Amino acid sequence: MKTSFSILGIITAIASSLCCITPVLALVVGSSGLASTFSWLDSFRYYLIGITILVLGFAWYQKLKPQPKMDCNCVTNPKTNFMQTKSFLGVVTVMSLILLSFPSYAHIFFPKTVSTAIVALNSEIQKVEFTIKGMTCSGCEHHVKTEISKLKGIIEVVVSYAKGTAIVKFDSKLTSTEEIEKAIKSTGYKSLKSKIIA
Repeated sequence: MKTSFSILGIITAIASSLCCITPVLALVVGSSGLASTFSWLDSFRYYLIGITILVLGFAWYQKLKPQPKMDCNCVTNPKTNFMQTKSFLGVVTVMSLILLSFPSYAHIFFPKTVSTAIVALNSEIQKVEFTIKGMTCSGCEHHVKTEISKLKGIIEVVVSYAKGTAIVKFDSKLTSTEEIEKAIKSTGYKSLKSKIIA
């Protein structure tokens, strides 16, 4: 019974961060379209964090509370299963904390974008704001930025998951808003609309 609380705690910790883990996994696997698969979990994130804390707190309470002493001369087996030890619960707790805090450090798994010098006439440079649906953390930002930066002619990309936007400055002779929208959609997020910024 106590082991099931540990397992439930790790499962809820994974579920609470799955929306941010998936973009990193998609980058590693090379299938960026998987990135937004679990973005719907973001609205439940704080509930899942609360459940994780409650479940692990109860598991620690069960593990640390004094056990009743038996008043018999019974032979007991002192060897317990590892999954029922404090060490196992400690490992589960540490893993859960790492998973719960994953959105705050997910960006370190994405490659740094290398800026290249682009020579273009002022009339060929466009700045467009794209509205994106489905981003939930800084990992999502970096995923979208990485895909857009792969296109030729990109001068600057600023992505914000909080605002749900990507502002892209690019050379219109080398790429187009349609190509940028394709790059955004290839990540699995939806590009709802775009507007030219003066």
